[in-house]
Amino acid sequence: MTVLPDDGLSLAAEFPDATHEQWQRLVEGVLRKSGKDVSGTAAEQALSTALEDGLTTRPLYTSRDAAPAVGHPGFAPFVRGATPGGNAATGWDVRQRHASTDPARANEAVLGDLENGVTSLWLGVGAHGVPVSGLARALDGVYLDLAPVALDAGAEFGPAARELLRLYEAAGVPKESARGTLGADWLGHEARSGEELDPAEAVELARLCGREYPGLRALAVDALPYHEAGGSAAQELGASLATGVAYLRELTAAGLSVEEACAQLEFRYAATADQFLTIAKLRAARRLWARVAEVCGASAAGAQRQHAVTSPVMMTRRDPWVNMLRTTVACLGAGVGGADAVTVLPFDHSLGLPDAFARRIARNTSTILIEESHLARVIDPAGGSWYVERLTDELAHAAWGFFQEIEREGGQAAALRSGMIRERLAATWAARGKKLAERREPITGVSEFPHLAERPVEREPAPAVPSGGLPRVRRDEAYEELRARSDAHLASTGARPKVFLAGLGPAAAHTARAAFAANLFQAGGIEAVHEPATVDAASAADAFKASGATVACLCSSDALYAEQAEAVAHALKSAGARRVFLAGRGAYDGVDAYVFAGCDAVAVLSSTLDRMGVA
Repeated sequence: MTVLPDDGLSLAAEFPDATHEQWQRLVEGVLRKSGKDVSGTAAEQALSTALEDGLTTRPLYTSRDAAPAVGHPGFAPFVRGATPGGNAATGWDVRQRHASTDPARANEAVLGDLENGVTSLWLGVGAHGVPVSGLARALDGVYLDLAPVALDAGAEFGPAARELLRLYEAAGVPKESARGTLGADWLGHEARSGEELDPAEAVELARLCGREYPGLRALAVDALPYHEAGGSAAQELGASLATGVAYLRELTAAGLSVEEACAQLEFRYAATADQFLTIAKLRAARRLWARVAEVCGASAAGAQRQHAVTSPVMMTRRDPWVNMLRTTVACLGAGVGGADAVTVLPFDHSLGLPDAFARRIARNTSTILIEESHLARVIDPAGGSWYVERLTDELAHAAWGFFQEIEREGGQAAALRSGMIRERLAATWAARGKKLAERREPITGVSEFPHLAERPVEREPAPAVPSGGLPRVRRDEAYEELRARSDAHLASTGARPKVFLAGLGPAAAHTARAAFAANLFQAGGIEAVHEPATVDAASAADAFKASGATVACLCSSDALYAEQAEAVAHALKSAGARRVFLAGRGAYDGVDAYVFAGCDAVAVLSSTLDRMGVA
């Protein structure tokens, strides 16, 4: 009998180390059982996942995948954090978004948020938020020396900034105590609206802040327009770099040093439900900006200030409650990635102005992660992960490549005006749209597990967003159009369009494919009527007539399809079925179309609604 050491923790040392080749052989065996006869590196590639930007996530990372050294927190290249202590002292800045056009209602929401955990404010001002003249009312009762304010005023950034500075003076806030961002972002506004702005006023604000307001940043480098236009993570980063460089050129030409110019910028990025990609994106963004600062001769000024916002693209209008889960994962990614400020968009963001409950859940998402999960107490918690470090490095190189493309085009302004950026983002979104249509990128509650009986969540309309520039896309847009057609049909006829699911044979034979078919058709607003006791063609025809459906789908095993599919399909057509589907693949007489994993669900559903006469 072997006696273990006293500490009892060295059991693993009793066994020899496993090798990478041994693991590959085990993978080969598993894949062989699933019908894939591959070996060596091909076995590993079979389990890899292709990402955008030419990146690939492998199933296993080891020390062989180590990335370049990333240094220490607070030191260039700032991959591990912009400051030596990260967010460990107080957590990240919990920044809530407010876009109400009514100053009094905005004030009520602002005060409620500040009293319950929010640490800074992100205010929509001007044409797309509270009027500049109402800013004083919206901030009435706010301790401006304690609560930083970030303005988002589009073309009205100048008047909004001057009004905020006036409020600081009226409140007796010392200039050195003012904190926040004035939000001047002329290229971001052009990306959203197509309107070109003179940067002179923004430059003057930067000069003013540099002279008198050390805690204020005049300019925002907002990468959300590129994310919301369908851009990839690398394209979002590349566009933000090009914008930041354009701003540095303007500011230094006006007499600011590179260090002073860098101090006037705050970068804004999207945080998505892909937590690892979000972590890598924020870490890569700091590394890339440190490289820009180094090239400009100001490496000490390369610590990028980051504001992360949970992705509007991922927010759904159907089953919006699931958005709470998406934003939780996105917030976690932003926090682990080292964002200085994080905005969690309320779950009803896509439906209009959020109510008090939605804002409460949004701010408490950060609070739970900071206070209960202690996420901020560890500096760079993902650091040292071979996967995260490798992904950070690969993403940084892909983003730098896109940044160089923009610079070759003549810079960010030229690339926007020539249409180069629009075309590149559109191509990326088209490829992603294909994955969404084929449900290879599932959307819970929309393309997967939709709930047709769900009561709609209604909200007061939000202010109109800028338009005329890059488009705004949503993951759910194709399915939302289909569901809207179904809703209109329900309103006009009193019933949704229906599909009859003919389950052939015992439950064990048809249940899996019936569930698949029901899920697919319901994603387009087509109610599934399942008849699980179809015995023969005659009973299938009778059940179809009683169902009220106009199309049918056969669901069973391949073996039973070979025996019964053609007879049942013809019987269903004789009973009035306009179209007969089969869940699976094959070639059966009487079957019009096939639905299977990876088929173009949007095309199938759209054509089915057309044949049903659903406008």
